[in-house]
Amino acid sequence: MRIIVGLGNPGQAYKGTRHNVGFECIDKLCYDFEVKTKQNRRFRAIVGEGKIAGTQALLVQPQTYMNLSGEAVQAILKFYKLPPTDLIVVYDDAALPVGDIRVRERGSSGGQKGMENIIALFKTDEITRVRIGVGAKPEGWDLADYVLSRFKREEWDGFIRGVTLAGDAVACILKEGTQAAMNQFNKKTKRGEETE
Repeated sequence: MRIIVGLGNPGQAYKGTRHNVGFECIDKLCYDFEVKTKQNRRFRAIVGEGKIAGTQALLVQPQTYMNLSGEAVQAILKFYKLPPTDLIVVYDDAALPVGDIRVRERGSSGGQKGMENIIALFKTDEITRVRIGVGAKPEGWDLADYVLSRFKREEWDGFIRGVTLAGDAVACILKEGTQAAMNQFNKKTKRGEETE
């Protein structure tokens, strides 16, 4: 069993914001692999179990609000008696252009509060993650305000591409491993070209 966690904030007010691309990726995976989700009060999360790329997986959208995402994740791993190495966390990254993604096996949170909370609670940064680019904040903007803003019309194609690529990367991790996903997806740029 692998636990795939998409980070975001619950509630209609946050739907479609840059900070919620992790939730969007989980929705896409549920659609692609026909996984039904439901609210789980014990975990304080929306969860769905099914086979993703041939691997049994639990798809998770924490409902604790971003800064406390780790609390829901911790409850799930404790219940299933799984180590954090069985986690894949999908979240927004303002250091990447809209539509780009990056797959990593470990590393810092990069200032993303949900990932920061997960790393702090598990006391390890060896957690597989898929970061979805939401674009750099404009000059004069506060980062917290920026990630809670919605994509501009001209960014929609990139947003959809990023979420789609992230879902494909998760499936690749489950089927072929993290290294294979890094080799395949970390080379793609916004225009679909390959970089060195």
